[in-house]
Amino acid sequence: MEPGPPGDSGPAEPGPCVSGLGDTDPAASASWLSRAGAETRRGWPTVAAVLPAGGSGERMGVPTPKQFCPILERPLISYTLQALERVPWIKDIVVSVTGENMGTMNDIIQRYQHKHISLVEAGVTRHRSIFNGLKALADQSNAKLSKPEVVIIHDAVRPFVEEDVLLKVVTAAKEHGAAGAIRPLVSTVISPSANGCLDCSLDRDRYRASEMPQAFLFDVIYGAYQQCSEYDLEYGTECLQLALKYGHTKARLVEGSADLWKVTYKRDLYAAESIIKERTSKQIYIVMDRKDREEHIGVLLEEMLKNEVNNVKFTSGALCHVGRDLQPILSKQCYNFVCVNVMTSDFQETQELLNILKESNLSMLYPVVVISQI
Repeated sequence: MEPGPPGDSGPAEPGPCVSGLGDTDPAASASWLSRAGAETRRGWPTVAAVLPAGGSGERMGVPTPKQFCPILERPLISYTLQALERVPWIKDIVVSVTGENMGTMNDIIQRYQHKHISLVEAGVTRHRSIFNGLKALADQSNAKLSKPEVVIIHDAVRPFVEEDVLLKVVTAAKEHGAAGAIRPLVSTVISPSANGCLDCSLDRDRYRASEMPQAFLFDVIYGAYQQCSEYDLEYGTECLQLALKYGHTKARLVEGSADLWKVTYKRDLYAAESIIKERTSKQIYIVMDRKDREEHIGVLLEEMLKNEVNNVKFTSGALCHVGRDLQPILSKQCYNFVCVNVMTSDFQETQELLNILKESNLSMLYPVVVISQI
C-alpha cells in the first residue's frame, strides 16, 4: 500500500520527514479516500482508537474537566467521539476516564447514542491512561474487544479530526510502524538559561509541533509501553518517542490541517463553539409539499437564496420524498430546514418533518433549525 497521497515527496533536508496532507488538492484527497474504501474491502487492517480522557483540566481554570465542558449544551468529548464514529473502518473506541467520572461518561454514551465505546479507568498520567487503554485491547479475555492491527491514539479534546487525516496516519503506520500528525511551529522556541537569560533559540523551519492523531502497529506501541520506565510513564507525553526509544521505530510524520488544535483554555471553548456553528450552517434543505416543482415557491426561494447567500449549499425536495431522502441529507451534516407549505395551511407537512427529525435524534447532537412558511 502507498504510504502517502498522490504526489507525496521524500523528506526535504534539513527538515523532518513528512507526508503531505493539509494543503492537498480536494480532488486528490477524494480520490485517496475512494481508494481507501476499496482497500477496506481488500484486507484493510483492523483499527481501534484509544482516547485518554482522565485529565482534570487545570489550565482551563474551571471546576469541570475540559473534556466534559459543554459546547452548545453538549459535552466536548461527545463531538470527538462522533468524529471517530463517522469513520466506518474504526472498529472499537476505548476511552480512559477516572473512576469518579465513569458514571458521567456512561451517561454521555447513552444520551448521545454513541456506539462501539468501551471504558477503562484512567491512570494518574497521560501515558498511564493510554497504557490502560492498550491493555484493554490486548486482553484476550475481554469478549467485547479484540486486538487490532493498528491503533489510533487521539485526544478527547480535539473534536475536529477528519477522516482524511485518520486515514493518512493509519496508512503510514501500517507501512512504517508509527505515524503522527504535525503542524508548523507558530512561535520560535527558545531555551532559557538557569539565571533566566536566553541560552539559545531553535531554527523554527527545522522543527514541527507534534499533534494528534497518531497511529501505530499495535504490537509496536504496546510493546513500547510494556518496556518503558516509570519515569517515562510519569513524565512523558510523546507516544512517538516511546515507539522510537523502545520499539526502534521511526515514525512517519504527516502534515496535518489547522483543525487539529486542542481545546486547552477557556477561550478555546468559545472558538470551538464558533467552528461548530459555522459548520452546521453550511447546508439548508428546503422541503416542499408537492411533487410538482416547476412553479413551486420553494424552487423560487432556493434560486433566490443561491444567488444571495454565499458559502452555503441549498438542497430541495418534495415532502413525499423526505422520509426516503432525508437520511443522506442528515449523513452530510445538514441541520437547517425550510418547510414551505403551499397546499395546506395547517402545518401538517411541517409536523411530519419534525417527526422525522425527532426519530433521527438529530437534535440531541446539534441545534436544528426549522423554518415553516405558508
